[in-house]
Amino acid sequence: MQQIESIDITGEWEDRALCRTVEPDIFFAAGSTQEHTAKVVCKKCPVRWECLAYALRNRVEHGVWGGLTDRERRRVLNRTRSTSWDPVAAMRVGAPAAS
Repeated sequence: MQQIESIDITGEWEDRALCRTVEPDIFFAAGSTQEHTAKVVCKKCPVRWECLAYALRNRVEHGVWGGLTDRERRRVLNRTRSTSWDPVAAMRVGAPAAS
């Protein structure tokens, strides 16, 4: 797993997002092929974690953000069960939630 050293949550990360260079519809289209295409872009993006942090913090309900679909983000949020979002805990995808 990639180590998270620092996350820019100020919004300045958006200018460096790789998704700005591709058709935005792929991030909001239904279907596994579109989701896969969007995730490939996200995987190469230098600000993937900032994007995911933004989507989780703002409870974005649609689209692929930071490499996760809306369903995957809901799963992360439900697992952390915290009123304040903890990026370290949220990145433990696949690990059991602490109780």
